[in-house]
Amino acid sequence: MTSGMRITWTLGPHGWADCTLVGHGTTAELTASYITSAPEEFLTAVSRVVTGEAETRVQFEAEPTAYRWIFHREGENVWIRVLELRDGRDHDNRGTEIWSHQHGVDQLARAVIRCFDAVAQTYGESDYRGKWGEHFPRTELEALRRLWRVHQQP
Repeated sequence: MTSGMRITWTLGPHGWADCTLVGHGTTAELTASYITSAPEEFLTAVSRVVTGEAETRVQFEAEPTAYRWIFHREGENVWIRVLELRDGRDHDNRGTEIWSHQHGVDQLARAVIRCFDAVAQTYGESDYRGKWGEHFPRTELEALRRLWRVHQQP
């Protein structure tokens, strides 16, 4: 678990975003559509991991493809699996694993916070809304930041 983790969220044409996930020398490319609240749900799922939830999931819809994130926490580590599914209603066993690694909870939280801080800096909240079609997930980002700070305290 010495390798870092990096996540980028790049807005595309209206209502679309590309998410790149890098860690342990491997990269996964995902797409998300605004038909669901993917950024808010993603930030909320990571917050739940930080607070100690053993397993949580979030899904990015890419119409009709879907990308399902599965977080499984054990102690201070979290195993992250990302599945690509032909249809978002499919069971996990019908998906193809495109990325899977173990990271520290702190590494995950830091990577996600940095990702969305960079989004806010790159686009600004007004341009974000114009490109994505929804408000920037400020509430969920700040909730994750607060939970992560509490988690870091001895």
